[in-house]
Amino acid sequence: MIYLKGLQEKEAIKWIKETAKVAERALCYKAKCGAIIVKNGEIIGKGYNAPPLDKEENRMCDKEIGPGKPKYDKTCCIHAEWRVIIDALKNNPEKLKGSTLYFTRIGEEVKVWGKPFCTVCSRLILDVGIAEVVLPQEEGLCLYEAGEYNNVSYQYGQERK
Repeated sequence: MIYLKGLQEKEAIKWIKETAKVAERALCYKAKCGAIIVKNGEIIGKGYNAPPLDKEENRMCDKEIGPGKPKYDKTCCIHAEWRVIIDALKNNPEKLKGSTLYFTRIGEEVKVWGKPFCTVCSRLILDVGIAEVVLPQEEGLCLYEAGEYNNVSYQYGQERK
């Protein structure tokens, strides 16, 4: 994990601003998140969190139902990371390997995001060949190598028990 500085930080800020624009499309009641995947200066995928197919009838988070598992994702929305990966797989599958995923959560402005915590997202990122993940944190824009991001997400999950 490194905190970006100089030209790397300037470039990452440009892409984080793009993720914030994508996050404006989010339909989730709990958080507005956006993600993009970039390869060689080109956006190859975009994603935001929303119920499946962006349809209200697919929203389940406000219902008192669930899979009955003690630890399950209580959101009904497709995560921004899932959707950006699906978008890139549909439109630019040959460009995924070695790419960078940028993620942000917005409110009045871009929000500082805590530690990576979704192991489903981290496993998907790793499995499709994305090389790096960049997200805003307290100390600045943080870049993780995909394997490290996956490991950190599991460590953070253990801390939250």
